[in-house]
Amino acid sequence: MNEVSRQNAIKELINQKGQLKVIDIVNHFSISPATARRDITKLAQAGHIKKVRNGIERNKLTENQPKWAPLSLSNDMNFNEKEKIAKCAATFCQEYENVIINCGSTAFLLGRELCNKKVSIITNYFPLACYLIEHDHENVIIMGGQYNKNQNVILNPLGMMNDIYAAKWMFTSGKTLTPNGLYKTEILTALSEQQIIKNVDKIVVVVDSSKIAMNVDSGMLFCPLDTIDFVITGKEANPQAIEMIKKSGVEVILV
Repeated sequence: MNEVSRQNAIKELINQKGQLKVIDIVNHFSISPATARRDITKLAQAGHIKKVRNGIERNKLTENQPKWAPLSLSNDMNFNEKEKIAKCAATFCQEYENVIINCGSTAFLLGRELCNKKVSIITNYFPLACYLIEHDHENVIIMGGQYNKNQNVILNPLGMMNDIYAAKWMFTSGKTLTPNGLYKTEILTALSEQQIIKNVDKIVVVVDSSKIAMNVDSGMLFCPLDTIDFVITGKEANPQAIEMIKKSGVEVILV
């Protein structure tokens, strides 16, 4: 059983039993305690379970959420900061403009801020599209392609289809923003979104302060710094990195 299948099985097991100890997971899946703890950490970070002493329990905060909801919001330590970032980003958008919003929890919060305002929202992020439709946002454009369940996005491998989308603003995030540019770890998502960059007027990076750094340890360069127009992040962001980003000509807004 691979990692993804095992973690899905752990989710099913915790939903059935309500609570599990680490040793229960070790014995049930015949894995080492270290592997069990790695699985627990990843599931907890995604909001699927809640970590407790020596085990896990069902995450009651997400029990009544719709399946499309971004689960990470329920236990995101940077939720308040991301909410401030989203509110700030929403002020950029004027009536009747086209806005591209990519995937991620901050993106979802931004879409929520713009819901029912007179803007056209173009997105490939399934949770955001569902939220906007459910809340009767008038103009939602869902970028076509194949639904990727693991990433909750709709991916289009054919660049020619993405030429039909254009917007005043693209709001995007990633794993790390450094003085070199924005890095993403979901390669397929990044490649799909890169195809649209040439059709937008302004690129706005919306990332919480924990994602600002001098260096990156993994991922691909989504866009170099000279293609980014604005960065909106938290006041706790790495000051050295922020200063270098500013010196490159990018306007940085700290919230």
